[in-house]
Amino acid sequence: MKEQYLTLELIDQVADEIRKRSQVTPRIGMILGSGLGPLAEEVEDPDYISYEDLPGWPVSTIEGHIGRLVLGELEGQTVVIMQGRTHYYEGYSMSQLGLPVRVMHRLGIEMLFVTNAAGAIDPDFNPGDLMLLTDHINFIGMAGANPLRGPNIDELGPRFPDMSQVYDRELIDIARAAAKEENINLREGVYICLAGPSFESPADLRFLRTIGADAVGMSTVPEATVARHGGLRVMGISGISNKANLDGETETTHKEVLEAGAILAPKLIKLVRNVLRRL
Repeated sequence: MKEQYLTLELIDQVADEIRKRSQVTPRIGMILGSGLGPLAEEVEDPDYISYEDLPGWPVSTIEGHIGRLVLGELEGQTVVIMQGRTHYYEGYSMSQLGLPVRVMHRLGIEMLFVTNAAGAIDPDFNPGDLMLLTDHINFIGMAGANPLRGPNIDELGPRFPDMSQVYDRELIDIARAAAKEENINLREGVYICLAGPSFESPADLRFLRTIGADAVGMSTVPEATVARHGGLRVMGISGISNKANLDGETETTHKEVLEAGAILAPKLIKLVRNVLRRL
């Protein structure tokens, strides 16, 4: 079956549908990963829009992803928050996964904060740590599953976008200062995106460590790639949900990931609120 690519008409159709349901003009977009949805509950005077009510919008099928947009104010900033995301392993094309970021871009956001629950690769990382993304490895994109594949929409960005500074240097500095003020031990490192849904074998993890990855997950990189294509400033934060299983002595489960979210969410809320106050 021939892959269907996004069109500007579809993107604007979805953006117009959101405008009909909310008067908020967001400056900042956020995508919340597994177990990190409580941040959206902090929004003031929220408007809620279910993904199912938006044409062509990929709908979450995984526990821990509520599947709705939350628009409103947070720390004086207008925001649109994805309370849950979709993943490549759920059966969506990379093009479909790019739709939400495209739509948020057309709604007027200037910055995108992407969060995820990730497995530790660096053996010094522990469950409950937050990791600030300084770079990423687009592992599945290197193999051809890139959200920018297909006809380029020139109104949204260039055919060959630069990815040398995906994660905005100024936002990284702001996050560091915010973490220091909140007394949060903020790790930093390189995130790698795999296709999933199977968790990594010990040999996988040793290989990923060798090529320079510090944490691994099944999201974020496609969204960050689309955001940078559109000229958005990006900040990425991983919530470390499980210890590196480099020797094969432990078993990783999605339940473990969700349980870690209960520890991670309060830290994430403090950090993001402080960053927003500094913008």
